Amino acid sequence: MATISRAQLLHHPSAYFSRLPHSHSSFSINFRRRKFSVTPPLLCSSSSSSSSSASTNPSIVGDLLNYLNESWTQFHATAEAKRQLIAAGFHLLNENDEWDLRPGGRYFFTRNMSCLVAFAVGEKYIVGNGFHVIAAHTDSPCLKLKPKSASSKSNYLMLNVQTYGGGLWHTWFDRDLSVAGRVIVRASDGSFLHKLVKVKRPLLRLPTLAIHLNRTVNTDGFKPNLETHLVPLLATKPEEAFPESKEKSSSSPKAAHHPLLMQILSDELCCDVDDIVNIELNICDTQPSCLGGANNEFIFSGRLDNLASSYCALRALVDSCGSPGDLSSEHAIRMIALFDNEEVGSDSYQGAGAPTMFQAMRRIAGSLANSYAGESAFDRAIRQSFLVSADMAHGVHPNFMDKHEEHHRPEMHKGLVIKHNANQRYATSGVTAFLFKEVAKMHNLPTQEFVVRNDMGCGSTIGPILASGVGIRTVDCGIAQLSMHSVREVCGKEDIDIAYKHFKAFYQTFSSIDRKLIVD
Repeated sequence: MATISRAQLLHHPSAYFSRLPHSHSSFSINFRRRKFSVTPPLLCSSSSSSSSSASTNPSIVGDLLNYLNESWTQFHATAEAKRQLIAAGFHLLNENDEWDLRPGGRYFFTRNMSCLVAFAVGEKYIVGNGFHVIAAHTDSPCLKLKPKSASSKSNYLMLNVQTYGGGLWHTWFDRDLSVAGRVIVRASDGSFLHKLVKVKRPLLRLPTLAIHLNRTVNTDGFKPNLETHLVPLLATKPEEAFPESKEKSSSSPKAAHHPLLMQILSDELCCDVDDIVNIELNICDTQPSCLGGANNEFIFSGRLDNLASSYCALRALVDSCGSPGDLSSEHAIRMIALFDNEEVGSDSYQGAGAPTMFQAMRRIAGSLANSYAGESAFDRAIRQSFLVSADMAHGVHPNFMDKHEEHHRPEMHKGLVIKHNANQRYATSGVTAFLFKEVAKMHNLPTQEFVVRNDMGCGSTIGPILASGVGIRTVDCGIAQLSMHSVREVCGKEDIDIAYKHFKAFYQTFSSIDRKLIVD
């Protein structure tokens, strides 16, 4: 604890604050006889801050912030999940290879480096037992570079972009933006490498028009044209500064994109510009994810929808089978499935609309069956399976409370929101909601309910797609948040830990609950 006087603070503030050791979590300022304590908030987290308190504080919030700050794109989110699974002892599989699985084993595979399926086999698994799955998605609404992104106007170098998903695009203006994604690079031996890239410094800007030139914007609303106004600035340097670009083939990536951008990418990747053969980049906000609010009770971040759910599911799986004996009494297979392209309908090779999860389940059951020759073992396994579709939920907005049905207004810090829709926009049924709430009840965890107003349309998610495609019992749920699909979203810090505990409890106790209820 460091104490300084009011006069010292006023005359030499930097000298005294610079002397404070980094290990101090608080300091006091002595204004005469009154003492004020100031505690700096945890902003962006770090491995040291989360690990040092791990023994006394089981919160995963700090680790989530690290995950969010690492995962600017669906590719980075999948790569970081892959890294954590390998560190936890999971074995990486390849979909092109034959699988040799064993009870008690932990495995995963990726598809397109934007979709991931991981699973742990119970040591008491027998042929025909079910899968307990938590599914989420890795993508978020964003701007993506067009195949030919180079554009120039009024001596500005600009980037042509596409809108991906249903974003609140006006929130992307006047933000410090950059690019991240994946690049295909030619290696020295002639092979091609898949590499991820992230330019962390502010690189791009979408400036708004000054109010002096748009006097009615506050009364008529800000309504940008998504084709002509949503074009970020890259630089003021004219294209003539790069005469070599004119010599490139019109089909090469060097001709399709500004040479300045390609040079920045090559510097990040430590390769020659000519070795970059293709790029797939998102526009990303550079502001780090952090805690906010007077009591640090909020998480301010981009991509909470749906990386918050993805990370809670990932950690729940890893931690539910991380110690010896965690799978010793498990009869089922614990699984997570993280898909891409949910924000645009899931109809892709790496989306929930593809049979990825169904095929994985069939392969797992077949590998574990060995010489079993019984009737319809896989079909029986599906009948005994259960899916938690985890996607963020609409928390009630205090300034727009009438947008929620009067008796179904989810709040922050009140637990997972179970989503209902009579028209099957969500896959929740009375049975699946009951079973999922029983898990929470056994562990004293709160839950909430959501249903949309009858005079409003209802969104959807991967729950109905997987429920109908696989034929698996499903509950749709999510963490309450505000500003969904904004470049900067907000959710409650406590809800992250509640979701993690609920998901972990689902893996650990669902089997015992499920066998108590007979429907058919």
